[in-house]
Amino acid sequence: MLIAWFLGQGRELPWRQTTNPYCILVSELMLQQTQVSTVVGYYRRWIERFPTVEALASASEPEVLRAWQGLGYYARARNLHRCAKVVVQNCGGEFPISVDQLMQLPGVGRYTAGAIASFAFDQCVGIVDANVARVLSRLIDLRQAVDSSAGERTVWKWAEKLVQCDQPRLFNSALMELGAMVCRPRKPRCTLCPVRRYCRATDPGSLPRKKPRPKIEERQEDYFWIFQQDRILLQQRSGQRWRGLWTLPPAESRPVAGPPLAAVDHPVTRFLIKLRVFRGELPVSLGEGMRWHPIAHLDELPMPSPHRRAVQRVLESESCCRASGSGAA
Repeated sequence: MLIAWFLGQGRELPWRQTTNPYCILVSELMLQQTQVSTVVGYYRRWIERFPTVEALASASEPEVLRAWQGLGYYARARNLHRCAKVVVQNCGGEFPISVDQLMQLPGVGRYTAGAIASFAFDQCVGIVDANVARVLSRLIDLRQAVDSSAGERTVWKWAEKLVQCDQPRLFNSALMELGAMVCRPRKPRCTLCPVRRYCRATDPGSLPRKKPRPKIEERQEDYFWIFQQDRILLQQRSGQRWRGLWTLPPAESRPVAGPPLAAVDHPVTRFLIKLRVFRGELPVSLGEGMRWHPIAHLDELPMPSPHRRAVQRVLESESCCRASGSGAA
């Protein structure tokens, strides 16, 4: 019943047209914390640029980060790159089949391992993402928080139980699609649900229950705009966040003066970051990781989206000021 609904109503997404474990891994990592509509284009461009696990393994980190740019959470790209190297160097280019072996790969947890085992190898393996957790919590009328230890155990138990069928690949795809298209977070479309007769929820819209979320905190980050002869000073970051990416030089403890040239707000987990850009002075010497880059070649650099947007806003502002004859150099 559920599979028949999926075959008739399911979306034709590119990663559903393949059983290649590499392609499925790419799609699953991209889909983490990113909407399907955004991922489709990135996925197609990625597979075109890195068509095989060997192609990705032989690529440089800057190439990988540049191809990932705009998806955010760059640890996913690094894990994908590391995973490709491990598969090529240690597994002869062949992905492991079992969930336990797949979970030994960098960045591959229980869900991703299950997705590869199910979608690539058609194994009877349960998978639980946000959509599946929502569907199952409503089907069984789960009263525990779905993100609590007890709630997670219950949902995973049911996912493993229900997937024991002749077509596990299609079943898991159908269950995920049901959550995405019908059993939605708000205003579930219960009248269209193919498994409505089995649902125990009396108030589907109130499920799943979740633990209280931490309050969103606002943070401020200041950076310098240092420009000379059509070149901009950037710094390649070495810390955990944005490692290997080029950003504007951080102000850190140095004072900033005047109004900001640009401001960009962007969320990072439970923080809302207000990124502000101030005009900076030419340095006597370049600090670690700093380098001058021609403005014309910025598209070739891996940069975090907030910084790229900030740079574009400053360039547009400076261009307008020069055009009106009132701008700074």
